[in-house]
Amino acid sequence: MIDLTIDKQTLEKNIQKAKEKGIIVPTFSQMRNPETVPVSIKERLKKTGLWDVDPVNLFRVTWKNEPKESGGLFGGPNFIELPAKLTGVDAKIICLVGKYFPTGCHKVGASFGCLAPRLVTGQFDASAQKAVWPSTGNYCRGGAFNSKLLAVDSVAILPAGMSQERFDWLKTIATEIIATPGTESNVKEIFDKVHELKATRNDVLIFNQFEEMGNYLWHYNVTGSAIATAFEGMAQKQGNLNFAGVCFTSGSAGTLASGDFLKHQYPLSRIAVGEALQCPTILNNGFGAHRIEGIGDKHIPWVHNVKNTDMAIAIDDNDSMALLRLFNEDAGKDYLIKEAGLGREQVETLSLMGISGIANMLCCIKFAKYYELGANDVVATVLTDSVDMYRSRLVELRDEEGSYTALKAAGDFAASLKGESTDNMLELGYQERKRVHNLKYYTWVEQQGRAAEELNDQWYNPEKSFAGVQKQADEIDALINEFNQKTGLLK
Repeated sequence: MIDLTIDKQTLEKNIQKAKEKGIIVPTFSQMRNPETVPVSIKERLKKTGLWDVDPVNLFRVTWKNEPKESGGLFGGPNFIELPAKLTGVDAKIICLVGKYFPTGCHKVGASFGCLAPRLVTGQFDASAQKAVWPSTGNYCRGGAFNSKLLAVDSVAILPAGMSQERFDWLKTIATEIIATPGTESNVKEIFDKVHELKATRNDVLIFNQFEEMGNYLWHYNVTGSAIATAFEGMAQKQGNLNFAGVCFTSGSAGTLASGDFLKHQYPLSRIAVGEALQCPTILNNGFGAHRIEGIGDKHIPWVHNVKNTDMAIAIDDNDSMALLRLFNEDAGKDYLIKEAGLGREQVETLSLMGISGIANMLCCIKFAKYYELGANDVVATVLTDSVDMYRSRLVELRDEEGSYTALKAAGDFAASLKGESTDNMLELGYQERKRVHNLKYYTWVEQQGRAAEELNDQWYNPEKSFAGVQKQADEIDALINEFNQKTGLLK
């Protein structure tokens, strides 16, 4: 459960700082339904760029932003439906688009879900403490951005091997940047740095996305609702459709919470979790290193509701990297138009996929093939970020592999896309889910100091964990509304 204990003295300090800085905090309800955002806020947004460091951009932490760089308001969820000529399956695969969040990634939502409750309860001192954002990439970007909008100092922690774009941008936003050894699969090194900060500094508060239930709550409410809205809109236009399920690679596992929401709406739907074949922790208790930036490994996140997860899918990271080139190199795009029969506009939308987004798409394809889904079935996923975060990776691939040619495009299309099969997949029955859940013990009880009773509650007493957290959004919204009322900025 999210602790909502009030520290009155610190809360009053936070309210005063927000008043001085002109900060109004959005509610979870407004992020689900941004049409309810006050008119005065919408007028300010008309004059504000999507990435501008302006507190009003907190109200753009939603899937429903108008897809424009400046002055946009709100509409329906931003999503694309992938053509069958691309996926090779009859099932309809829909992808929510993360590019149109501030920072170009949906992790601003997860980080907001972690920070906002601490701010409006006074558990975090916005004047004296720094918010620490341990991450394998985008989460620390989102956390640093939200911190900046909320006039909070931040510490971004991410592996040294992440893309240069992330570090270049963070230098303009974060108060401190700490690069830990390794790449996206080196999560323990991040945790080790967090332990060091806790032991040596008294001016920091850690917002660990892997265990903060605010991450789970934001995706349960906001991402889950956005997917349901997208699906219902499709069903109204196209007739009788079946919501078959969701597929997400596991970074912090926060996005998987949207599957819990969707199972309440569509009880026969399934939740599939993806991971890199080169580090098959869920599939095979494995370990290793991989190149699908933004997903974590070698542990099961505390916020992953394993008991509600139906399938594990492993994706070869070579396929994700090959498709990054196919979708973004000129020779690859030409091949998709001339040989695969896609339209120019369809091909251009593929740049909305970053590396983990491509992996998510491949999970959906394997899921559809495994369950033999038909044309009336819909599978959903998210595109966490876009190719804009990986231009430097394209340069590196050109240096390593040479120029991209039509021949290479044909090979990648056949092998890494149409060649996806139902290997390296595992349906999770009761005992398999329990096995995966038990893996949390080694990270969270032995290494991170949580109680074994808490771990057992996740499995045996969901009202004390996931089911209980699902009910906390309204209570947090009430605290946010009271916070805004005391600043007087909405009068």
